[in-house]
Amino acid sequence: MSEKNITIALSGKGGVGKTTTAALLVRALKDRKEGAVFGIDADPNSCLADYLGLEVDINLGDIREDIIKNISNIPNGMTKERWINYRVHECIVESTGIDVLEMGRPEGPGCYCYINNLIRGYEGEVNQNYKYTVIDNEAGMEHLSRRTSRTIDYLLIVSDLSNPGLKAAKRINDLSKKLDLVTRYTGLILNKADDELYEKRKDIIDATELEIVGRIPSDPVLANFEADFASVLDIPADSAAVKAAEDIITALKL
Repeated sequence: MSEKNITIALSGKGGVGKTTTAALLVRALKDRKEGAVFGIDADPNSCLADYLGLEVDINLGDIREDIIKNISNIPNGMTKERWINYRVHECIVESTGIDVLEMGRPEGPGCYCYINNLIRGYEGEVNQNYKYTVIDNEAGMEHLSRRTSRTIDYLLIVSDLSNPGLKAAKRINDLSKKLDLVTRYTGLILNKADDELYEKRKDIIDATELEIVGRIPSDPVLANFEADFASVLDIPADSAAVKAAEDIITALKL
């Protein structure tokens, strides 16, 4: 696919492995060497950067609050818009082939409309520099109801094989239809989906009315890396989870 700025947003119930899946997809896209990948951590309980072995010193929530407090202290010779753009750029953690922006905490009391509009505009400009953008959204459906996931090419709903996870996946899919989200494709990624349990859960999986774009099996190699707080980027290429993420990217025809 020759298009630029392909946006992939992940959603799902908390605890189903959404951030792990996001990190695996970022790795799979990076390994293709077709262009830089922009990871956006839109979950207030931010940890996407940790999974990618990157350290975030300041996030967008911190910058937004600081801008609000110091909006009158713009340096001489800078417009308000340029100053805000400069401050937002401070949040981007740059690495080889992957950059990450952490959204941080939601807005506090006060009016953020003007600041948010400028920030979104700048984010849009930044996005043009990347082949792929992967957004790890907060758990649940709040981001969809607020329409904070911007234009989405691929909405990937992540679930394990539990009843709560799969029911949440169906609700997210139903809500996305009610909100008329413009997406090219919406699909389901099943995490820790080993064959035997997958077959037993077929009925409830089918009830989500979502096409399965891929299954990530239980992977002791990945589990050991997570337990050691190691980077997903360092997991051996023959790991079952890494291979499954590569298969998902292939299935999406990216």
